[in-house]
Amino acid sequence: MDVAHGEIDENDPLAPRFGDKRATFVASSRTKMNPIVRALLSIDRKVVRVVALVSFVTMLFVAWKTSWTLVFVLVACVGMLLFASYLAKWVLAKDEGTPDMTFVSDAIRDGAEGFFATQYGAIGKMAFLLAGVIYVVYMFRQITPDQEMAGLTKMSMAGITCMSFLLGSLCSGIAGYTGMWVSVRANVRVAGAARRSAREALQIALRAGGFSALIVVGMAVLGISILFSVFCLYFTLGSSGSFTINDVPLLLVGYGFGASFVALFAQLGGGIYTKAADVGADLVGKIEQEIPEDDPRNPAVIADLVGDNVGDCAARGADLFESIGAEIISAMILGGTMARKAGIQDPRGFILFPLVVHTLDLIVSAAGIMSVRGTSWPSSAKSAMDDPYDVLKGGYNISVFLATAGFFVTTRYMLFVPSAPQAWMHFMGCGLVGIVTAYMFVLITQYYTDHKYRPVRMVAEASSTGHGTNIIAGVSLGMEATCLPVLTISAAIVSAYWLGHTSGLTDTGGKACGGLFGTAVATMGMLSTAAYVLTMDVFGPIADNAGGIVEMSDQPESVREITDELDAVGNTTKATTKGYAIGSAALASFLLFSAYMDEVSSFTSTPFTQVDIAIPEVFVGGLLGSMLVYLFSAWACMAVGKSAQEVVNEVRRQFIERPGIMTHREKPDYARCVSIVAESALREMIKPGVLAVSAPCAIGVVFRVIGKKSEIPLLGAKVVASMLMFATVSGILLALFLNTSGGAWDNAKKYVETGAHGGKGSEAHKASITGDTVGDPFKDTAGPSLHVLIKMLATITLVMAPLFLD
Repeated sequence: MDVAHGEIDENDPLAPRFGDKRATFVASSRTKMNPIVRALLSIDRKVVRVVALVSFVTMLFVAWKTSWTLVFVLVACVGMLLFASYLAKWVLAKDEGTPDMTFVSDAIRDGAEGFFATQYGAIGKMAFLLAGVIYVVYMFRQITPDQEMAGLTKMSMAGITCMSFLLGSLCSGIAGYTGMWVSVRANVRVAGAARRSAREALQIALRAGGFSALIVVGMAVLGISILFSVFCLYFTLGSSGSFTINDVPLLLVGYGFGASFVALFAQLGGGIYTKAADVGADLVGKIEQEIPEDDPRNPAVIADLVGDNVGDCAARGADLFESIGAEIISAMILGGTMARKAGIQDPRGFILFPLVVHTLDLIVSAAGIMSVRGTSWPSSAKSAMDDPYDVLKGGYNISVFLATAGFFVTTRYMLFVPSAPQAWMHFMGCGLVGIVTAYMFVLITQYYTDHKYRPVRMVAEASSTGHGTNIIAGVSLGMEATCLPVLTISAAIVSAYWLGHTSGLTDTGGKACGGLFGTAVATMGMLSTAAYVLTMDVFGPIADNAGGIVEMSDQPESVREITDELDAVGNTTKATTKGYAIGSAALASFLLFSAYMDEVSSFTSTPFTQVDIAIPEVFVGGLLGSMLVYLFSAWACMAVGKSAQEVVNEVRRQFIERPGIMTHREKPDYARCVSIVAESALREMIKPGVLAVSAPCAIGVVFRVIGKKSEIPLLGAKVVASMLMFATVSGILLALFLNTSGGAWDNAKKYVETGAHGGKGSEAHKASITGDTVGDPFKDTAGPSLHVLIKMLATITLVMAPLFLD
């Protein structure tokens, strides 16, 4: 084949399968690269090294002027980013398999990078527009008395917040891109390795996921560390004025809002894309035409495989980046507030503690990743002794053990207070509560979504009696699955609060003041292995893509068996990450809610510690918050349904107009389906996204006006607080239901495809496909978007709080 000129050799073994499309896709893979990435890659490497070295030295100087702790954080983060680059080089050094495999991979990469560039271009425009709105709002908003005494003006606060917002948006976008970048290059290498060894394929997928995870967490920590150091240097802490290091974390809320804003639209757009393509491909391909999953005759198969990358990899990277950023900022705010109340002379340990914890997260997760070797498990993926999920969980166990040891050392040296010598032990207990909570979420989610356990097998059994009973079983399982996680979260919050409350730290009036910071430490404990959990999450879509590449390139059945097993495990790890994400979102939202109340107190100089839902307007605010969660989810699922209908119609049209597709005599038009899904996803993500951003601002302003007319003080702030509480509770429960039921339906289908209840092609299989189709927008669009929504509601109220005040 002469690819350069697009000429097809009839003797080419690839020609019968893909024809001249191969030349088109291969050529386009070289020309459709993201223009920004192409420009960066064209820069001379010596120039890049010099710029990187100068930037690093400058960052070290700024950090050294603030604290030696920040110097350690920066050095460790940069070291882990270099380690991530080693993982990328190691993965990319692996062979790409057969030419057929490379063709499919090139097509997937083209579609993913094209959609990413278009989607993030649209998000970038909206981010700049919103930054302008924030600037205008801050020019007319009040500032806190402490900020005013320190010489801050409305203009300087507007500039700081806009800069933080745009930096958070940029870093969140980069985090999403790294997840997608590695997945579209690792998939073909995993497929190639599956021809040799299941364990090698698993190791490549895991290390590729590790690269993405370390970049995401490292950038979150680096971005906040640099911003904090710059603000400390800019305000020359310790000089005249009352602005202290305790006040600096409040300036970072714009960064968290920027990360949340990008993550929300990334999750919505990516989720709509991946599930619209998946549903369309399954409904026509599997049920109507009765062809296998990822069959090259299905016109929507490339769009489906592209969706795994933009929905599961890019979106989840932005999601976890936002989670970690929001948790760090809220914990820093609460640490500074508690240190001021307790009269701690040097509060840097309490403020910088979250940054150190997540720096250690990088180190312990890297150790867990490297503990998974490519040896042993040479032949079959189905050996009980070498179950792939157990292999992955073995690395997680190592990360958990090391994180526990790191927590002990860090709490002892950073949270020790002479006036309360036992306080650090209490906070160590809070960290253990968080670590145990994370582990419990992993176990609970595995139980409800892995086909080795009763719940998923119950759904598979229900498929044998029809489509309706499959749906009923999945819905009831999802409802039941909210119980254990809620009990776990509740126990964690109460336990951590009282451990902090009894730490011995008191304010000037002798009142205990460590409770909220205790919950912050528990949240840090839960996220102390976030990098490894994200590694397992990215592993899932890479394995899924590898299976599609194997199927489309017509590899032997033994290779497909390996990728099928890895894909099934990937479904469980993705569900595990979603459970982990909603658990951490619940704890982080509690912290952000507390930070919001602290901010209102700072602006009004009056205590704002309680929200009375017996006030009618405040109760209505709660109802509006719950309604917002359900309306947002409805619009997200509706968007998938509309987009999927377009895909279904297009796939049916191609099968009717090109009957030779089924006999391999005609080639499907993959690009048409990719284009339809991309356009629809970008169009449909706007409405739910705008609702999420505008609703809390509108509710706060409207009730502020009502409060002014009815002479009820701080009514706007109280109603927004009620909205946050109810939206968080409703969002947690609904996300648990959507994530778990969707994951269970998916793995029930996988279980039937192993041969249970008649296997592939049986009536039970068709019913399980229906359940999987219903669950797709649940677990990959609406559910994950709710993780971001409940945190973004909190960050946007932190940024816009002065709008709600009298």
